[in-house]
Amino acid sequence: MTSNTRTTDTAAGGTRTGRFGRLAAWSQRHRWVALLLWVVVVAGITVGSQAAGTAYHNDFSLPGTDSQAASDLMEEHGSLQAGAAIQIVLKDDQGLSGDQAAIDGMVSKVRELPSVADVQAPGQGSISADGKIGYAAVTLDGSAEDVPSEHVTEIIDTAKAVGGDGLQVELGGDPVRTAEEGGGGAAEGAGMLAALVILILLFGSIVAAAVPLVTALFAVGGAVGLIALASHVFTVADFTPPIMMLIGLGVGVDYALLIFYRYRHELRRGLDRADAARYALDAAGRTVFFAGCTVIIALLGLIILGLGALQGVALAVALTVLVTMAASLTLLPALLAVFGGRIQRQVLKRADRSRDEGWRRLAAAVQRRPVPALLVAVAALLALSAPALDMRLGFADAGNDSASSTSRQAYDLMAEGFGPGTNGPLVIVTEGSAAQLQQTLDRTEGIAGTTPPFQSQDGAVSTVLAFPETAPQDEATGDLVHDLRDDVLPALSQQTGTEYLVGGPTAAAQDFADSVSERMPLFVAVVVGLSAVLLMVVFRSLLIPLKAAALNLLSIAAALGAITLVFQDGRFGAQPGPIESFIPVMIFAIVFGLSMDYEVFLVSRIHEEWERSGDPAHAVREGLAATGKVITAAAAIMIVVFAAFILSPDRMLQQFGLGLAVAILLDAVVIRCLIVPAVMQLLGKHAWWLPGPVAKRLPKVQLERPS
Repeated sequence: MTSNTRTTDTAAGGTRTGRFGRLAAWSQRHRWVALLLWVVVVAGITVGSQAAGTAYHNDFSLPGTDSQAASDLMEEHGSLQAGAAIQIVLKDDQGLSGDQAAIDGMVSKVRELPSVADVQAPGQGSISADGKIGYAAVTLDGSAEDVPSEHVTEIIDTAKAVGGDGLQVELGGDPVRTAEEGGGGAAEGAGMLAALVILILLFGSIVAAAVPLVTALFAVGGAVGLIALASHVFTVADFTPPIMMLIGLGVGVDYALLIFYRYRHELRRGLDRADAARYALDAAGRTVFFAGCTVIIALLGLIILGLGALQGVALAVALTVLVTMAASLTLLPALLAVFGGRIQRQVLKRADRSRDEGWRRLAAAVQRRPVPALLVAVAALLALSAPALDMRLGFADAGNDSASSTSRQAYDLMAEGFGPGTNGPLVIVTEGSAAQLQQTLDRTEGIAGTTPPFQSQDGAVSTVLAFPETAPQDEATGDLVHDLRDDVLPALSQQTGTEYLVGGPTAAAQDFADSVSERMPLFVAVVVGLSAVLLMVVFRSLLIPLKAAALNLLSIAAALGAITLVFQDGRFGAQPGPIESFIPVMIFAIVFGLSMDYEVFLVSRIHEEWERSGDPAHAVREGLAATGKVITAAAAIMIVVFAAFILSPDRMLQQFGLGLAVAILLDAVVIRCLIVPAVMQLLGKHAWWLPGPVAKRLPKVQLERPS
């Protein structure tokens, strides 16, 4: 049975090759041309991206939501509250009255700085009852994403210059947090160093270990430059580059390792270097291609969520995976041709059949007692998944920042002097009179206080700030937003005939979380459905795709459970708080795709043995024996690369790193080594069943070729 895209060229050694084998042959024959092309292309992209610079922009707009409608209304009518805000928080244990001259001078200087639209000096309502803490409210002329970071830094420096002699000055607000945030730090370097150590232990040779690593570095380098250029055309969030590197390094090494391991297998089977590379690309290369397609499908599924902040990230990471696939299929064969002699000598010295036998014995042990193995493994995953049922989505705020940061200290001072709700006021906007609005808000349970109405420049819009009794991240604050929208304000609208909108950063964060929760089921259905169809085409089986989808969902749920335990419940010393709203969908898309890598790689080898022997039990043992070592090695590399991001100062990257590392660990150890052999044993030959009418309509695609 052959694919309609399969070619029938025959290598010198008698090994039939298809399109991927022919691609490998070209790269080998023109090894220096292939290497030079990659060097020139990556260097050109890098130089071009550095010359053009980047235009990363965070798009957190949510069309159709109250918070977005409120923001648009304020911007349309010239309301100052439409711009981002910075709080210059001051504290003097002897009282702020003695610092009045210095504070007034500082306020005057800040008012003249770029991007500053207005400054309200500390006064009635913005000085604590004991007179020790006060704040100046700085309104910027754009959103936190639009104001240049150097302008924010200048505001910080100007304000802090007045500090000293007992006066403490700290600055808070989203623009300040953005200016203070760091990237991944040394996480990428730590991950790559750990990956190199694992590869050296696996292959016993620095040269052999370097080949997959160099392939991944070329792929990541090219992808980062492309996305920097694309940021001038598309909306790409500023947190995209570290995520790209996180995924690119893991996937790049993973794909190259899967092909490289098959190359070593063919060398041990007696093929010469050229034929071994062609066969490895024709077999494992096909697996990498289809596995990469599932990752891209899962990532592009994020587009259907309609969340601007995620669409650019999805496109960027999908492009990264595409470039890593291209590097694995073209650059890797060229590197094998250059270093093949050294690698072959090392490979032939290190026969490790005994290790394959260990995997064979593991599969046999699971097959003897498939039901207990299945029940124990599934029960463990379900237990770890349980915390995810109570996951609360939101966004980290300054309360999660480092205790030494000025944004965190400003946050704590505001809570100390005015209550926790002042760190996340709700912005209620109306086109009519706001007199009754303020009175109603003051009587509403959960609101500690309000401001008098602010008029827009044209006088058409009024804005009232309402300060919750609870902190922005508290669940009670989210409940207050819903109460205002569902009960309090609609009742007031019936009396006044005026519409009221609840906006501001705290309400917008709640809207984002609600939007993700509402659209998640459709997203999951689309990604799982498309991936299942692809697996059905590849393996011509109905039960294999269903089993893969169920197990992938289980590993993702367990990963989300781990994130909830650590970052929401505050285990292991983490600062407790909500889970970033886009973490579940990003984790789902990435982990679902990466889990399919191992699924395709393992099951394709099982399928190969099934077609050769017709014995399902034998096929499972041989498939696990052939792939167990490389799957665990590839997973170990992924885990260390992802886990390195737990060291990042950024809470979002920490959550990504932990979630991906836990998911890959569970997938490679619990699912591939225990659950899959048990399920395949219980299914037997029925695992490869496909209804006749469906079989006639599906195209025939073959991943692995018989040796």
